[in-house]
Amino acid sequence: MSDGKKMTSSRRHHLKSLMLQIAAGWIEQEKKDNIAAKEAYMSENCPTPDLGGDMAALQELCKKLHQALDKIDEARYDSEAKVKKSDLEIDDLKLKVVELAGVKKPALKKVRMSADAMLQALLGGKHKVTMDLRANLKQVKKEVKEESTDALDWRKNIDDKADRKKMFETS
Repeated sequence: MSDGKKMTSSRRHHLKSLMLQIAAGWIEQEKKDNIAAKEAYMSENCPTPDLGGDMAALQELCKKLHQALDKIDEARYDSEAKVKKSDLEIDDLKLKVVELAGVKKPALKKVRMSADAMLQALLGGKHKVTMDLRANLKQVKKEVKEESTDALDWRKNIDDKADRKKMFETS
């Protein structure tokens, strides 16, 4: 089996069936033991009642049985209270263990998201938000200057600028 050899499927199946047979035998034996223990407990604590008597004896027997039932109910209530208390303690201890271990922050990954997707993730799926940044900007209309064929002459343009320059110098 060593040196990296694997078990054949038939051998594995055979071993598994043997283990299941042994486990089934153990379960059967455990059931028989439980039944025997139950019968022994019942014979010790619950003797067969003697019903052959007068009315007073039967009433006395009923009173004893009621007292025994009351004791059993008290014991059951006490055990349930203990179980609830221990369950609460277990829950508290689990919370303390989590607190002591601390919350580990996962490593964050870079995610490429659009502004719309981020807002939708933050605000939830109910809110439909569109974030069009260009729509919020002021729109400036460009004035289209119609240039005549005279203005295309560069010499004329220079002369106009020279006249403006003279205007500023004189004043």
